[in-house]
Amino acid sequence: MSLSDARCIAFPSTAADAPSEELSRAAGDLDLFEHCLVRPGARFALDGIDPDFCGVYDSPESAQLAIRYYRRRLDRLHHAMREEDRRSVLVILQGLGASGKNGVVRLLLSSVNPAGCRVVEFRQRDHERPRHDFLWRVHSQVPQRGEMAVFHRSHYEDVLAVRVHRMVSADSCRQRFDLINQFEHLLGAENRTTVLKFLLHISKQEQLARFRRRLDDPDRRWKVSEAHYREHEYWDDYMAAFEDMLNGTSTVEAPWFVIPSNRKWFRDLAVLRIIVRAMEGLGTKVPGPAVDFARIRRNYHEVEAESEAKAS
Repeated sequence: MSLSDARCIAFPSTAADAPSEELSRAAGDLDLFEHCLVRPGARFALDGIDPDFCGVYDSPESAQLAIRYYRRRLDRLHHAMREEDRRSVLVILQGLGASGKNGVVRLLLSSVNPAGCRVVEFRQRDHERPRHDFLWRVHSQVPQRGEMAVFHRSHYEDVLAVRVHRMVSADSCRQRFDLINQFEHLLGAENRTTVLKFLLHISKQEQLARFRRRLDDPDRRWKVSEAHYREHEYWDDYMAAFEDMLNGTSTVEAPWFVIPSNRKWFRDLAVLRIIVRAMEGLGTKVPGPAVDFARIRRNYHEVEAESEAKAS
């Protein structure tokens, strides 16, 4: 089954709605989407994605028009989904420290009405967690209809960090892939939730450079964590865990996208572009009026005429 035939996800072309400057980049924009997609059923290798990839864009300035356009488009689509109140969207962000998860959260929250968007940050497991199934803390956080939810890390931590640190075996993590796929299928089938999963992919050198900038910038030192440096030592183990995760859980209903994220501005553009394309495939529409407009217009004109008569 192709993605365009999927029951829950459809990705139509949006060239007709794009600004004229974007039309000249249509082919490159489509390549960008295909470049990031982890195709279900096809073997994916993470080293096939260049973290410095920028598509047809060669500078932050060249991408700003497109970023503004897709932010406005996302706002309209989110508004329609919220008013229709029949579907929801779940955005999942995964990535190593300093890969840009907080940056994407700020981007999305500043692009839509925050009243219809909720962010959930999954931190380290608490002491009660082992008493429940590994999906326990996720169930209650999924979006309700009409809502967009953004997971800053997610249930995928239970096939990543726990594997890297030998808390759960690689074979056990692969068994969890089936449970995750069933869970995400349930979200689409039961609650009409579109699940979009993004792995923010930076290079090992770029991560260290970002750590250094945090050390050098007093305004960003609050981000410095010893845990980030410890996890950096497990880089190769994380890459292997990521690849298994991508190959085992990128499905037609809930695909993974690996976003080249060394360039923050390109990361923002790619995430926006993919979310907009997915939401356009939902076909959401703002509901029609539920009142008699002709009668309300007559009443308005009557009141207006009375006010003018009194004023004269």
